[in-house]
Amino acid sequence: METMADRGTMARTLVVLVALVVAMGSGRAWATAPITSTQVGEMPTTGGMRPGPVGLTPPTTAFTRGVLPSAIRIDKAEVDAEVETVEIVDGVMQNPTGPWVVSWYKETARLGEDDNTVMAGHVDYWDVGPAVFYNLKDLAQGDEIQVTGEDGTVYTYQVEWIQTYSVAELTTEQIQEIVGPTDAPALTLITCGGEFDYATGEYLSRMVVRAERTG
Repeated sequence: METMADRGTMARTLVVLVALVVAMGSGRAWATAPITSTQVGEMPTTGGMRPGPVGLTPPTTAFTRGVLPSAIRIDKAEVDAEVETVEIVDGVMQNPTGPWVVSWYKETARLGEDDNTVMAGHVDYWDVGPAVFYNLKDLAQGDEIQVTGEDGTVYTYQVEWIQTYSVAELTTEQIQEIVGPTDAPALTLITCGGEFDYATGEYLSRMVVRAERTG
Protein backbone atom coordinates (compact mmCIF):
# COMPACT_ATOMS: atom_id res chain seq x y z
CA MET A 1 0.00 0.00 0.00
CA GLU A 2 1.31 3.43 -0.90
CA THR A 3 2.08 5.69 2.05
CA MET A 4 2.45 9.45 2.34
CA ALA A 5 6.17 8.87 2.78
CA ASP A 6 6.22 7.08 -0.58
CA ARG A 7 4.49 10.01 -2.25
CA GLY A 8 6.84 12.47 -0.63
CA THR A 9 9.88 10.47 -1.71
CA MET A 10 8.61 10.29 -5.26
CA ALA A 11 8.04 14.01 -5.37
CA ARG A 12 11.54 14.73 -4.07
CA THR A 13 13.39 12.30 -6.31
CA LEU A 14 11.69 12.77 -9.67
CA VAL A 15 13.14 15.63 -11.66
CA VAL A 16 10.77 18.38 -12.77
CA LEU A 17 10.91 18.37 -16.56
CA VAL A 18 10.03 21.81 -17.81
CA ALA A 19 7.72 22.04 -20.80
CA LEU A 20 7.50 18.47 -22.05
CA VAL A 21 4.81 17.49 -24.51
CA VAL A 22 3.43 13.95 -24.31
CA ALA A 23 2.76 12.04 -27.54
CA MET A 24 -0.39 9.91 -27.58
CA GLY A 25 0.05 6.24 -28.17
CA SER A 26 3.76 6.26 -28.98
CA GLY A 27 4.88 6.84 -25.40
CA ARG A 28 7.40 9.43 -26.59
CA ALA A 29 7.95 12.96 -25.35
CA TRP A 30 9.51 15.91 -27.12
CA ALA A 31 11.40 18.82 -25.55
CA THR A 32 9.60 22.05 -26.28
CA ALA A 33 12.07 23.68 -28.62
CA PRO A 34 10.32 26.29 -30.79
CA ILE A 35 8.44 24.67 -33.66
CA THR A 36 9.51 26.08 -36.99
CA SER A 37 6.66 24.73 -39.08
CA THR A 38 4.30 27.34 -40.49
CA GLN A 39 1.51 24.84 -41.09
CA VAL A 40 -0.67 25.90 -38.19
CA GLY A 41 -4.35 26.56 -38.00
CA GLU A 42 -7.50 26.46 -35.95
CA MET A 43 -8.22 23.52 -33.64
CA PRO A 44 -9.23 20.51 -35.77
CA THR A 45 -12.40 18.56 -35.10
CA THR A 46 -10.54 15.31 -35.70
CA GLY A 47 -6.97 14.19 -35.63
CA GLY A 48 -5.72 16.10 -32.61
CA MET A 49 -4.27 13.41 -30.40
CA ARG A 50 -2.54 15.43 -27.73
CA PRO A 51 -3.70 15.31 -24.11
CA GLY A 52 -3.67 18.07 -21.58
CA PRO A 53 -0.59 17.30 -19.46
CA VAL A 54 2.38 19.62 -19.61
CA GLY A 55 4.76 17.04 -18.18
CA LEU A 56 6.31 17.33 -14.73
CA THR A 57 6.25 16.00 -11.22
CA PRO A 58 4.33 18.32 -8.87
CA PRO A 59 5.63 18.45 -5.32
CA THR A 60 3.34 17.17 -2.62
CA THR A 61 2.92 18.12 1.01
CA ALA A 62 1.80 16.19 4.06
CA PHE A 63 -1.95 16.08 4.58
CA THR A 64 -4.78 13.86 5.72
CA ARG A 65 -5.55 11.04 3.31
CA GLY A 66 -8.46 11.95 1.06
CA VAL A 67 -10.82 10.14 -1.32
CA LEU A 68 -10.09 8.83 -4.80
CA PRO A 69 -12.12 10.62 -7.50
CA SER A 70 -14.40 8.46 -9.64
CA ALA A 71 -16.47 10.86 -11.76
CA ILE A 72 -16.62 14.48 -12.87
CA ARG A 73 -19.58 16.57 -14.01
CA ILE A 74 -19.45 20.04 -15.57
CA ASP A 75 -22.86 21.06 -16.91
CA LYS A 76 -21.60 24.25 -18.58
CA ALA A 77 -19.03 22.26 -20.59
CA GLU A 78 -21.24 19.19 -21.19
CA VAL A 79 -18.88 16.96 -19.25
CA ASP A 80 -20.21 13.85 -17.49
CA ALA A 81 -17.34 11.39 -17.35
CA GLU A 82 -15.60 8.71 -15.37
CA VAL A 83 -12.28 9.53 -13.75
CA GLU A 84 -9.40 7.08 -14.08
CA THR A 85 -6.18 7.00 -12.07
CA VAL A 86 -2.90 7.46 -13.94
CA GLU A 87 0.68 8.14 -12.91
CA ILE A 88 3.53 10.51 -13.55
CA VAL A 89 6.34 8.37 -14.92
CA ASP A 90 9.89 9.77 -15.03
CA GLY A 91 8.49 13.27 -14.80
CA VAL A 92 5.97 12.80 -17.63
CA MET A 93 2.23 12.97 -16.99
CA GLN A 94 0.77 9.95 -18.76
CA ASN A 95 -2.02 10.28 -21.32
CA PRO A 96 -5.72 9.79 -20.66
CA THR A 97 -6.51 6.34 -22.06
CA GLY A 98 -9.43 7.36 -24.24
CA PRO A 99 -11.50 10.26 -25.60
CA TRP A 100 -14.23 10.22 -22.95
CA VAL A 101 -12.33 9.53 -19.73
CA VAL A 102 -10.70 12.11 -17.47
CA SER A 103 -7.36 11.25 -15.84
CA TRP A 104 -6.47 12.04 -12.24
CA TYR A 105 -2.77 11.97 -11.39
CA LYS A 106 -2.19 9.91 -8.27
CA GLU A 107 0.84 11.99 -7.26
CA THR A 108 -1.47 14.99 -6.76
CA ALA A 109 -4.05 15.58 -4.04
CA ARG A 110 -7.05 13.36 -3.46
CA LEU A 111 -10.50 14.81 -2.94
CA GLY A 112 -10.91 16.40 0.48
CA GLU A 113 -7.23 17.22 0.90
CA ASP A 114 -6.06 20.81 1.31
CA ASP A 115 -4.05 20.80 -1.88
CA ASN A 116 -4.17 20.71 -5.68
CA THR A 117 -6.07 17.89 -7.40
CA VAL A 118 -4.85 17.71 -11.01
CA MET A 119 -6.78 16.11 -13.89
CA ALA A 120 -6.47 16.07 -17.67
CA GLY A 121 -8.60 15.12 -20.65
CA HIS A 122 -8.46 15.15 -24.43
CA VAL A 123 -9.91 18.08 -26.36
CA ASP A 124 -10.37 15.91 -29.46
CA TYR A 125 -9.33 12.46 -30.60
CA TRP A 126 -8.32 10.68 -33.76
CA ASP A 127 -11.30 9.25 -35.69
CA VAL A 128 -13.63 10.53 -32.96
CA GLY A 129 -13.71 14.32 -33.17
CA PRO A 130 -14.54 16.47 -30.13
CA ALA A 131 -13.63 14.66 -26.92
CA VAL A 132 -14.44 14.99 -23.21
CA PHE A 133 -12.86 18.43 -22.64
CA TYR A 134 -13.80 19.94 -26.01
CA ASN A 135 -16.18 22.46 -24.42
CA LEU A 136 -13.92 23.35 -21.51
CA LYS A 137 -13.23 26.59 -23.41
CA ASP A 138 -16.81 27.68 -22.72
CA LEU A 139 -16.27 27.88 -18.95
CA ALA A 140 -16.13 31.20 -17.16
CA GLN A 141 -15.27 32.37 -13.68
CA GLY A 142 -17.87 31.18 -11.18
CA ASP A 143 -19.03 28.13 -13.15
CA GLU A 144 -19.56 24.98 -11.09
CA ILE A 145 -17.67 21.68 -11.29
CA GLN A 146 -18.70 18.58 -9.35
CA VAL A 147 -16.34 15.69 -8.67
CA THR A 148 -17.64 12.48 -7.08
CA GLY A 149 -15.40 10.40 -4.84
CA GLU A 150 -15.32 6.61 -4.72
CA ASP A 151 -17.29 6.79 -1.48
CA GLY A 152 -20.13 8.66 -3.22
CA THR A 153 -19.32 12.06 -1.71
CA VAL A 154 -19.73 14.96 -4.16
CA TYR A 155 -17.13 17.73 -3.97
CA THR A 156 -18.19 21.03 -5.50
CA TYR A 157 -15.75 23.50 -7.04
CA GLN A 158 -16.13 26.93 -8.61
CA VAL A 159 -13.99 28.13 -11.51
CA GLU A 160 -11.47 30.71 -10.29
CA TRP A 161 -9.46 31.36 -13.45
CA ILE A 162 -8.80 30.05 -16.95
CA GLN A 163 -5.57 30.56 -18.84
CA THR A 164 -3.89 29.29 -21.99
CA TYR A 165 -0.13 28.71 -21.90
CA SER A 166 2.18 28.40 -24.89
CA VAL A 167 4.04 25.08 -24.50
CA ALA A 168 7.22 26.53 -25.99
CA GLU A 169 7.23 29.40 -23.53
CA LEU A 170 6.28 27.62 -20.30
CA THR A 171 8.50 28.60 -17.38
CA THR A 172 9.24 26.73 -14.18
CA GLU A 173 7.18 29.29 -12.27
CA GLN A 174 4.18 28.77 -14.55
CA ILE A 175 4.41 25.01 -14.24
CA GLN A 176 4.43 25.27 -10.45
CA GLU A 177 1.42 27.59 -10.66
CA ILE A 178 -0.43 24.97 -12.69
CA VAL A 179 0.29 21.73 -10.84
CA GLY A 180 2.14 22.75 -7.72
CA PRO A 181 0.67 22.65 -4.21
CA THR A 182 -2.06 25.05 -3.12
CA ASP A 183 -2.92 26.41 0.31
CA ALA A 184 -6.58 25.40 0.00
CA PRO A 185 -8.49 22.59 -1.76
CA ALA A 186 -8.23 23.23 -5.50
CA LEU A 187 -9.01 21.43 -8.75
CA THR A 188 -6.87 21.92 -11.86
CA LEU A 189 -8.08 20.72 -15.27
CA ILE A 190 -5.68 20.59 -18.23
CA THR A 191 -6.38 20.11 -21.93
CA CYS A 192 -5.02 21.27 -25.27
CA GLY A 193 -5.68 24.65 -26.78
CA GLY A 194 -4.43 27.22 -29.25
CA GLU A 195 -3.27 26.44 -32.76
CA PHE A 196 -2.59 22.95 -34.07
CA ASP A 197 0.62 22.19 -35.95
CA TYR A 198 -0.34 19.74 -38.69
CA ALA A 199 3.30 19.03 -39.54
CA THR A 200 4.08 17.68 -36.08
CA GLY A 201 0.61 16.65 -34.92
CA GLU A 202 0.97 18.83 -31.85
CA TYR A 203 -1.12 21.50 -30.20
CA LEU A 204 1.01 24.52 -29.42
CA SER A 205 -0.71 25.48 -26.16
CA ARG A 206 -2.35 24.06 -23.04
CA MET A 207 -5.56 25.40 -21.54
CA VAL A 208 -5.74 25.29 -17.75
CA VAL A 209 -8.83 25.69 -15.58
CA ARG A 210 -8.30 26.33 -11.88
CA ALA A 211 -11.26 25.92 -9.52
CA GLU A 212 -11.59 26.32 -5.76
CA ARG A 213 -13.63 24.04 -3.55
CA THR A 214 -16.87 25.51 -2.30
CA GLY A 215 -18.62 22.48 -0.81
